[in-house]
Amino acid sequence: MTSFRIIVALLITVAATSKIPVAAQKSKAVAAKTTTARQDTGKFDRDFALEATMLGFFGPDGARNPTLKAKKGDRVRIKITNGELMTHDIALEKLGIKSKVILEKGASTTINFVAKDSDTYFCSVPGHRAAGMVGSFEVVEGDINEQTVAGQLPMKDGQPLNLNFESGSLKDWTATGDAFANPLISADPSPVHDKDLHIGFDGKYFLSSGGNTNAKLTGTLISAPFKITQPFAAFKVSGGALQDTRVELVLAGTDSIIYHITGQGRATLQPAVVDLQKYLGQEIFIRIIDNETGISQIPYIPNDKWAHINFDEFLFYPSRPAFANELKAADIIILPPLDPVLNAGLSGEKAAAAMTPPKGFKVTLAASEPEIIKPIAFTIDAKGRLWVVESHTYPVRAPEGQGRDKIFIMEDTDGDGKLDSKKLFADKLNLISGIEVGMGGVWLGSAPYLIYIPIDPKTDKPAGPAQTLLDGWGLEDTHEVLNSLRWGPDGWLYGTHGVFTHSNVGKPGAPDSERTKLNAGVWRFHPTTQKFELFAEGSSNPWGIDFNDYGYPFITVCVIPHMYHVIQGARYQRQAGKHFNPYTYDDIKTIGDHVHWLGERGPHAGNFRSAAAGGGHAHAGAMIYLTDSWPKEYRNEIFMNNINGARMNIDRFEKKGSGYVAQHRPDFMAMNDSWSQWLNFKYDASGSVWAIDWYDKNQCHSPNPDVHDKTMGRIFKISHENDKWIKVDLTKASDLELVNYQLNTNEWYVRQARTILQERGPNKKVHKALKEILAKNPDATRKLRALWTLHVTKGIDDKELTELLTNESEYVRSWAIQLLAEDKSLSPETLKKFAEMAQSDNSALVRLYLASAMTRVEPSQRWEVVEALMQKAEDRDDHNMPLMVWYAAEPLAALDMKRALQMAEKSKLPKILPYTIQRVAAIGTEDSKKVLKELNDKLGHTGSHENHESQMLIGKMLGEGK
Repeated sequence: MTSFRIIVALLITVAATSKIPVAAQKSKAVAAKTTTARQDTGKFDRDFALEATMLGFFGPDGARNPTLKAKKGDRVRIKITNGELMTHDIALEKLGIKSKVILEKGASTTINFVAKDSDTYFCSVPGHRAAGMVGSFEVVEGDINEQTVAGQLPMKDGQPLNLNFESGSLKDWTATGDAFANPLISADPSPVHDKDLHIGFDGKYFLSSGGNTNAKLTGTLISAPFKITQPFAAFKVSGGALQDTRVELVLAGTDSIIYHITGQGRATLQPAVVDLQKYLGQEIFIRIIDNETGISQIPYIPNDKWAHINFDEFLFYPSRPAFANELKAADIIILPPLDPVLNAGLSGEKAAAAMTPPKGFKVTLAASEPEIIKPIAFTIDAKGRLWVVESHTYPVRAPEGQGRDKIFIMEDTDGDGKLDSKKLFADKLNLISGIEVGMGGVWLGSAPYLIYIPIDPKTDKPAGPAQTLLDGWGLEDTHEVLNSLRWGPDGWLYGTHGVFTHSNVGKPGAPDSERTKLNAGVWRFHPTTQKFELFAEGSSNPWGIDFNDYGYPFITVCVIPHMYHVIQGARYQRQAGKHFNPYTYDDIKTIGDHVHWLGERGPHAGNFRSAAAGGGHAHAGAMIYLTDSWPKEYRNEIFMNNINGARMNIDRFEKKGSGYVAQHRPDFMAMNDSWSQWLNFKYDASGSVWAIDWYDKNQCHSPNPDVHDKTMGRIFKISHENDKWIKVDLTKASDLELVNYQLNTNEWYVRQARTILQERGPNKKVHKALKEILAKNPDATRKLRALWTLHVTKGIDDKELTELLTNESEYVRSWAIQLLAEDKSLSPETLKKFAEMAQSDNSALVRLYLASAMTRVEPSQRWEVVEALMQKAEDRDDHNMPLMVWYAAEPLAALDMKRALQMAEKSKLPKILPYTIQRVAAIGTEDSKKVLKELNDKLGHTGSHENHESQMLIGKMLGEGK
């Protein structure tokens, strides 16, 4: 290969001092032949073609986010073609134009314009620009030319080395392993790569360590050592952007690596330039490494086609060569090596033995196939028994009456960790995705329904037919249906719901006006009032929810960052789609200070390569451990299963401002089995933890039933040496014994006892005993337990809750606010008290609950509280407060535009004024334009930078309204 291929108008030859013939490397233009396109199209002077992926926009020569050049007045077209199944578009920042959005791989779209000023092109889909889909468009004067430079092959013993492989052999190279057994390729497209992949080599040969067809091969290729005689060098490289597929330049005799680079996950060879000035006169050698197999751990996902590296033509240069498509390390997003697969497809007993829990813990196989098949959900009742759902119908709902799912009641009767008792409660159920027991029955997610089956406690059989409580739950993506049912401390049944399933929930027969739309989020349903609510909106596909000692819910999610503190009325970062309220403008992000995947190519790319960080992006289950049987460092920490990583992750909560920061803790344990898929886990009366394992070689959801193995399933028990097995039956406890359980150090007793008391109903003796705890117990968590149990048993009224607004505990004050607002109406006296608290309460947590409460009441009742919250400068950097206050304030613009703008002007919280300007502009009336113009005139007299930005926004809003 004598040169890099070129598309140029001008050739500049750089003289070589050697007598050896010079090999010229020539740069390629980044556009689809950016010479005048008029003769091809008859319409455009500059016609650029780019491939769009989340890694960036790529030119035909492999350049990432290439600089696109045109002369002033040129007619320009930029065409993008989707390189993946993902939404993309292309937009120009200054010119303010954008293409249509494309989704399908291979789909194309364009923008057409006349070049006037230099600009920035980018993908306007949220998050894509930040991910790296952005480049420069330059308007230049004069001819648009690319330069070439000349280089020469390194010498040894007076002869050029075979570093361009034009000898047709590996002369001057030494290979180990099998990746380089037959590495020389002489065709493009090459026989070892996909036919649609363009390599772009010159001469007769290039080198590849395997291509697509031989991706499993590994090995190393080392050149003969040679002296550095020029200050710069360049070589061509492509292939995997993987840590284990790379080219290294090594100082001979020292094994010191002075330069290394990978491909960037594409086929087209690109020049990499190396500065060798400080090594002149020393000897180096080239080492080409391919230790990446790229073997997929998911049956229906093919092996990584970039698990190889392509290389060609190492040349020296007397000055730094310039290439339009130079491959720079900064443009490459490298993935770490694949995690080792220690085990796969183990028996239940061997799977338990393979796990590595911390010292003092043991894992017992409680049940496995054929005793249990595909456990998808479970709960633990007040007798310590497991209610387990076997999922035989998933992933496709069966025709009505043909469901095959079952519910079993399973029990360890002697404390040996084995579930030796098994009773069938119900069968012929359809697509069950969540279960909870209490309030006289079994509650089941069975999309499109939420159903209830009453229990006969004497026979452990249904006491009547299944009742449909709600319908309208979506079925678009059946691993994102309603799931993770769990009783909240307030007596509501909580659950989660995924982003790609779209529900419109209501009572059977209810019109749309009485239904609630939801996709991603947390919902709740009251077992006695039958009210349904969307508690908080957003996230991705949560499959786990739990409550901490203070009653605050937390969810674990997939794909996006994994941890969220859930606040009533909040709107959270979404994996996809838009919030139902178009005036949201921004949403609350993760509380995690970390993610569980490695690399910068997004969460999916990090799967099976992220053991060191936690295993990957997919999580299932959420358990906040609230008992003292295990070592104290585990209390109040949240456990989640990392599905792709087959390990239990732990986050620790640190209080900060109005909420929390979730800090990374060492993984609790690894399952060391790539088929392991724990979906949920809960602790029992002894403090031990039960876990259900879906167990399947396929670690990802597929709507194809044949992808999932329907013959396996496991249940495990994790216990510490401190755990003492206890035979329990709280249903036999007296009312006052159940009250006493509210003081237990094991939250299992607390929750079970509270639910039983809720089912039994109001009781004056119970209320008296609970109020004694609320008034006199010094521990805030015990006060809260008493408060919640009073609430669910109808033992506390609004007057008593209002009195708690002055309690010394910020947690009690906060919960009093939430419970007062539960019915979405507040008395004038309570509203006045809330306004006073918004002004004077020194707790950010209390202010958060005030903002949350305001999202529930009529907008006309919010003014005083919201205005006071806007004045709290100490909340300007809080994780939650600015946006929670905005969610409460947003509807006020529609009530009184002028008052809303005046209030926003005085706000000490960020973004309130610009958001209010946008909200008023959205009203789109002459009156709204008038008040914005008045505000613009007023701001013009101040001269501050912040006000100037607001004026610019007003100008933009008024311009869009024309």
